[in-house]
Amino acid sequence: MYKIGTFNKISPVGLDRLTENYALVEDQNEANGIILRSYDMHEMDFSDNLLAIGRAGAGTNNIPVDKCTELGIVVFNAPGANANAVKELCLAGMFMAARNIPAGLAWAKTLVGSQEVGKQIEKGKGQFAGTEIMGKTLGIIGLGAIGVLVANAAEALGMSVIGYDAFLSEKSKKALSPSVKIVDKLEDLYPECDYISIHVPANDATKGMMNAEAFAQMKDGVTFLNFSRDKLMNDDDLLAAIDSGKVAKYVTDFADDKVLNADKEQIIVLPHLGASSAEAEDNCATMAVDQVMDYLENGNIVNSVNFPAVSLGARKGNRICVIAKADAGAMDKVVEAYPGAEVVCETKGDYTYVLAETSDDIDGSKISGEGIIRVRVIS
Repeated sequence: MYKIGTFNKISPVGLDRLTENYALVEDQNEANGIILRSYDMHEMDFSDNLLAIGRAGAGTNNIPVDKCTELGIVVFNAPGANANAVKELCLAGMFMAARNIPAGLAWAKTLVGSQEVGKQIEKGKGQFAGTEIMGKTLGIIGLGAIGVLVANAAEALGMSVIGYDAFLSEKSKKALSPSVKIVDKLEDLYPECDYISIHVPANDATKGMMNAEAFAQMKDGVTFLNFSRDKLMNDDDLLAAIDSGKVAKYVTDFADDKVLNADKEQIIVLPHLGASSAEAEDNCATMAVDQVMDYLENGNIVNSVNFPAVSLGARKGNRICVIAKADAGAMDKVVEAYPGAEVVCETKGDYTYVLAETSDDIDGSKISGEGIIRVRVIS
């Protein structure tokens, strides 16, 4: 019986995937797997029972991934499961900015209780006149699952689209509309775009990448949309760009204290609604649960952020799972201990994962030595 702990409200559609071989537990120290959304795990201590963490979403900033890696805990995420929800909200953000919808809504509420509302609206609506997005150019930074959907949808709405991705995958290339223009440098995207939307992960390389140098290269009056993470923005440079008119509107689903407290009419703040749709929550929970179950039952790894993808399909015999440093010679040790086993091995960064299946009995103690982090037998 495997034990699963949860943090946050996890969709019952996902949790219903758990079979009779699983039990939900409140004591996280008992859990073999944890499913969560945005709960911050950085201050947590992990028990030896914990084998896997499933993030019901794409970002893993709330999980101490490096610590988990050192302990041999596999961290899964759910890339693409909430992509459509974020895409739709991003498009809504463009419309809100283009047509001054938040300001118009706020003004309309001031008329509550007054007389001849219709006449007042006709008289005052001109102050909220906006623009249409058709015929405008949208730049997309990051062409992963979300960026591709935004690009294709924007093009279908009559926009010209320019995309940039430092690590553009073949999958994204195939999914993109052939009319989307791909550039090799952000310098070729910035000055051409009326709207720019960023869809990249937050890490050391991308932290603060939207800074004064970047804003200076953009078209005057650009609308910037951030449905990725607040850490991508240099707040001081952003606010300066807004004050100068370089950035006409900033739409974000990830406002921090400085941006929200600036209280500028040019800033449209949404309360992190990107993945907050019933469909996205169901999709993310389902993917996270399925991946954790596959790892616990079969040793297969799919969509892990800290270990390589390795699979032998559904288990037919006994399996041994070995997490090790890349230079530990883990595969050689497994092959030597179980010469007739079917073995797959992949390396990601400094870590290797070996998965082997055999009809023979398995003694996990045969695999040991420096650099061997975790050995697990499934039988």
